[in-house]
Amino acid sequence: MATTGNDSFDFRSVLLSGFLPAALFAIGEGAIIPIIPIAADSLGATLAFAGFVASLILVGELIGDVPSGIVVARIGERNAMIGAALVSVGGLVVCTTAANAWVLALGVFLVGVSTAVFALARHAYMTTAIPVRIRARALSSLGGVFRFGYFVGPFLAAGVIHLTGTTASAFWIHVVCCLAAATVLLVLRDPATGARGLRMPPRASRSGSDATGVTEPSTDTGAVFVEKEAHGLFRTIRANGAVLLRLGSGAALIGAMRAGRQVILPLWAVSVGLDDSTAALVIGIAGAVDFALFYTSGQIMDRWGRLASALPCMLGLSISYFLLAWSGHLDARVGWFVGIAMGMSLANGVGSGILMTLGADLAPRDDPAPFLGAWRFTGDFGSAAAPLVISGVTAVATIAVASGVMGVLGLIGAGVLLRYVPRYLPRQLR
Repeated sequence: MATTGNDSFDFRSVLLSGFLPAALFAIGEGAIIPIIPIAADSLGATLAFAGFVASLILVGELIGDVPSGIVVARIGERNAMIGAALVSVGGLVVCTTAANAWVLALGVFLVGVSTAVFALARHAYMTTAIPVRIRARALSSLGGVFRFGYFVGPFLAAGVIHLTGTTASAFWIHVVCCLAAATVLLVLRDPATGARGLRMPPRASRSGSDATGVTEPSTDTGAVFVEKEAHGLFRTIRANGAVLLRLGSGAALIGAMRAGRQVILPLWAVSVGLDDSTAALVIGIAGAVDFALFYTSGQIMDRWGRLASALPCMLGLSISYFLLAWSGHLDARVGWFVGIAMGMSLANGVGSGILMTLGADLAPRDDPAPFLGAWRFTGDFGSAAAPLVISGVTAVATIAVASGVMGVLGLIGAGVLLRYVPRYLPRQLR
């Protein structure tokens, strides 16, 4: 493993073995997320059930958060990423062959669970491979890679759907991306160990002693970090109940507002009569706006404080949801849909990295991993709940009412952040 003192560290090796698989997986995921509700609609699902199917990728990620740290610690970062990519392929094949929306829902759920494992293993892998002196920049760039995938993926989906004439063909993009990511991980050397292919982690070195009982220096690996994140998750939530209930509620609502737009925009496209490829194209252009702002958000937070990023993000998303609800009866609702999609991405881009930054600010310096695991779970809970709320409200009322409800939640979230960020963070961190 490279250390802080290793001035000869080759960043290009991480670009290939770390960023490239992450980019491939993100492109594939970006291709299918706007298509899932449309695919469910094409299989005869109601608008409400299509929203439920779309929510299962986030529900799967939430459920996958619990065992993913243990999986990564047991089999290693690279092995976990390769395994997760292959499980995703299985779920995607189920999606492409689904005869009804229920089978599609099963495939989407499997993709969600495997995505959680891949994401955590990817974080751990970068933590292992990158020297501490450049780790923050590398992880920030990793966030940019993720947004890049959400920008490129919908464009690929739009092109493939246009060429093939079938919505389900978009799922094959993610299949190709998953197989390509697994191949890259198998073929290229691990910059931390110099090894290629599948390799079980040396459990003795992770625990600090070898088979003969001789104590070795502790290794600061990503797998150790995520094992700490997973250990005692619910006990950590109870121990930090005050901050997670108050400021964590704001984090959950940020996650909810972001995840809600990934579901409501494709559903709205269906409701206003956009064809599949056009809907994917609009969402892809909106993703470009989001991607363009990921670095600017960090500058805003560093210069003017966390609230300068969080409040515009929440208020902008809230206003966008309200405008979406209001525009449903207009003759020009397609034009409004395009403009609001861009506005949502602008607001979301301003808040890029806010959840990770708040979590890092709040985590104890001596042992941050358990708190960060609980913080991430709190945000993911909001992300998983929002699509279910949209689906449920659409089922009993309309999608416009569901959009209005999300707008109200955004205002509540902005109030929570305004109240508790100053309380829990010292001024120098704001």
